[in-house]
Amino acid sequence: MISAVTAAERRRIFRAPPAIGEVERGPAPTFSVVIGAYNAAATIADAVESALAQTLPPLEVIVCDDGSTDGTMTALEPYLDRIVCIRKPRAGAASARNAALGRARGDFFAILDADDAYMPERLEALTELAVARPDLDILCTDAFLEVERRPVATFSDGCAFEIADQRTAILERCFCVAPAYRLRMLVDAGGFDESLRTGEDWECVIRLVYGGVIAGAVDEPLYRYRFHDRSLTSDRVRTLRERIRMLEHVGETIALHKRERVALANSLAAQRASLALTEAEAALRERSQDARRRAFAAARMPAVALRSRAAALAAAVAPEAAGWALDRREARGGRSRLRRHLRRR
Repeated sequence: MISAVTAAERRRIFRAPPAIGEVERGPAPTFSVVIGAYNAAATIADAVESALAQTLPPLEVIVCDDGSTDGTMTALEPYLDRIVCIRKPRAGAASARNAALGRARGDFFAILDADDAYMPERLEALTELAVARPDLDILCTDAFLEVERRPVATFSDGCAFEIADQRTAILERCFCVAPAYRLRMLVDAGGFDESLRTGEDWECVIRLVYGGVIAGAVDEPLYRYRFHDRSLTSDRVRTLRERIRMLEHVGETIALHKRERVALANSLAAQRASLALTEAEAALRERSQDARRRAFAAARMPAVALRSRAAALAAAVAPEAAGWALDRREARGGRSRLRRHLRRR
């Protein structure tokens, strides 16, 4: 359902499944804003500033430096009297968040990536949602997707927040962007899975939703989600492989109904198709001996979109020419059809 709040609450629109029974307004919660940082010297100050500049200030801002080797700590020095700073050896995003989880004191554990930023009213809006719906244990907002710090779309344009069937939808897409988790629920669930290099946020939301947690959203872009072109194709290959492994693990460990198993199978097929396309692109760029085979493999996958299958087939027929074409497109700043949907999301 979609319901508008009162004029005193700026007429914000909340999106959430219908409440079970009558739900009375609750108290205003507190928020621990948590930033995991690894070699984030260029962006960490913006992230911290955005958390400290909230119209409704957080209880605390916790930054976990996950073994940075650049100037991240130097960039944090002006804020050390206003934040909680944790330093630890490099172990990944999930480990950094779990370290912060052990120190957090707020009612909600609010995620902020070190290269992203909050809009000034984000915590205020999340507070209004929590007060109106105290039965919700995951809170989020929509987000601006930015390229070179300019908004180009919103998160909901391609990943709509789910209301009707969150158990099925969460297997298909992580519809909560940079969520705030109720702290006690997150602790009881064991925090984030440190075996995952990426996708730990998606896996955590899946676990919580299947544990009975309900998510809600403010239908307003109050998070700045920044895309970067600096990641290598090989990094995307590893990311997709981890997503597939995570989803396979979900199927092995969580009891799913028939409809949910179908959704999981479709999700796995989509991720495997993306992996095949990305591996084909990597092989074409590297002029690898198996470039033709990988391109043919991508072209034969039913889950690959028709236009991408055609592009993969053409690349398989002329892999050398396809590799040069990819290089020229990259040099012009374009995005290949094989990978434009694989950017950071």
